[in-house]
Amino acid sequence: MNITEYEHEPIRGLPGDLPPGERILWQGTPEWRSFAASALHTRWVGIYFAAIFAVAVAGGSVFGMAATAIGAALLMGMLTLFAVMVARTTVYTLTNRRVVLRIGVALNSCINLPLKLIAAADLRVLPGGHGEIALTLKGRHRIGYAMLWPHARPWRFGDPQPMLRALPEAGHVADMLALACAAESDIALAPVSGGEVFAPSPIPAFREAAA
Repeated sequence: MNITEYEHEPIRGLPGDLPPGERILWQGTPEWRSFAASALHTRWVGIYFAAIFAVAVAGGSVFGMAATAIGAALLMGMLTLFAVMVARTTVYTLTNRRVVLRIGVALNSCINLPLKLIAAADLRVLPGGHGEIALTLKGRHRIGYAMLWPHARPWRFGDPQPMLRALPEAGHVADMLALACAAESDIALAPVSGGEVFAPSPIPAFREAAA
């Protein structure tokens, strides 16, 4: 596993050319609307401001209503812009040997995760046919939560888990990841379908995640 910062990529989403024998199986990016809702909690932010606005209306406070509307517009605008930028700058890549996360809005960095390091994965199904895949890694690693965010499973600060966020057809991606891990380790593994749990196996154990 390694982390690379770079400015030029010969292959989209990768810091260098593929070595002999390695091939790309899938590439994808987060869908920004789903990302905004799941990672930035824009729905809850909207509900919060709606409640504050309702209180201001009930109290007849014109200043409160105006301040709430302006604050909501500014914050929601910033969150939306950030979600769009994340979607434009993020590339998730699955090869027959590794998972690569090209992340970073201001400065691109690549996180390479060899398939043999993936101990388990959780598939969380989101509304609209999207989903998220959180990866549990074997042993100790030097990836910090702040380095991964927002591509990290929420609240796992002590043992951060890389997460592929807001993926269209996430179940299909999970299928390919499972088969790639199985092929890399010479282990037969049944694919996941619609967020269902994988049959028990050494790697990776796919589960439907609640969070």
